[in-house]
Amino acid sequence: MPKTAMPIKESEEKIDNLESQILDAPTKHERMPSPEELLLNVEDAPKITDKLNLFPFDWRVETPRLMEIYENSRDPGWSPSQLPWETLNVEGMTQDQRYAIAYWWALLSVFDASGPAVFARAMIHAYEVHEEDAIRKCFFSVTRDEMNHEEVCGKAINKLTPNGPLGYEPTTELGKLARNNIEWLYHNGARYWNGYKKAVEHYPMPILFSSFLFGEVASSTLFHSMYESTDIPVFKEAFKNIGRDEGRHLSFCLALLKEVLPKMSEEDRDTVTKQFRAGFIFLSGILYEPPEEFWQLPPTFLPAQRLLEEKAREAGFGILTLEKRKENWRTAVVRLKTIVEPYGVKFPALPEIDVDGETVAFDADKIVPIF
Repeated sequence: MPKTAMPIKESEEKIDNLESQILDAPTKHERMPSPEELLLNVEDAPKITDKLNLFPFDWRVETPRLMEIYENSRDPGWSPSQLPWETLNVEGMTQDQRYAIAYWWALLSVFDASGPAVFARAMIHAYEVHEEDAIRKCFFSVTRDEMNHEEVCGKAINKLTPNGPLGYEPTTELGKLARNNIEWLYHNGARYWNGYKKAVEHYPMPILFSSFLFGEVASSTLFHSMYESTDIPVFKEAFKNIGRDEGRHLSFCLALLKEVLPKMSEEDRDTVTKQFRAGFIFLSGILYEPPEEFWQLPPTFLPAQRLLEEKAREAGFGILTLEKRKENWRTAVVRLKTIVEPYGVKFPALPEIDVDGETVAFDADKIVPIF
């Protein structure tokens, strides 16, 4: 149907209506002001006096090695969704084997799945205290990696126990024990998070990085051993990739600490010693068995965990024996000891794994280790 032309009078009325809505042009100047004239009337901006404020920005780099590592980390080279999940033969496992492997991933999630929030908090704090650009970028890179690790935890748990780790009803006695243990693990994880939030603003960045270093040494040790011991292909591939990420995180920490350790005060060195002890206590929850100094657990917890570990091994999931875990943990700790002692940092006594050193106090309200 052909369009009907608008009558001339109606068209003129619409144009007049539009013209009435046009705003006047802004003030016109005969000439642009000169910079010299403007400078005569410049007012200083208010000073930013907040202790923790991320403005003003700058992009200085004081540790070039950190920027090199960051550049190499831009593409981690893997994605959790691209792992061969289709090869996971859930139907070939017993119900208790599924509960047991899902339980281990839930245990890991206390450490690894809290990683994105923990490192993101550290990244924000690095902005607030105006750390160099390289440190902020490193924290961003690690936060991205930890998100991948969290995703692996979630996918593994839900492949084995849909709606896990707590949103389902277990149907066996071992499954019920696993569920109870997970509830206790998350209770303790929440306590760690509260302590970390207080501590991250309490300590200077070199102290935080020394605590992070302890966690990265621990995680590199764990994922290497799990990669070597696990027979389940998708999990083996996951451990290989996560272990590579953790090795890169370890490089971040080492590169920075080589710069700051020689400049530390005696008081800061003593604090590092205490934080190493705190790191051992917290991280033993996954690397060994949880010590009583931090972990609030019922009498049934460890016997149930040992039963679950044995059931997971039965299915080809490579959880090391307690004795082997102790040996690995000790090897990792001694490795760290050789790194820091030349800088005058005393190492804490860790009698649980037969490591001699300084006896230090533990404060659960200022715990900062990161896995």
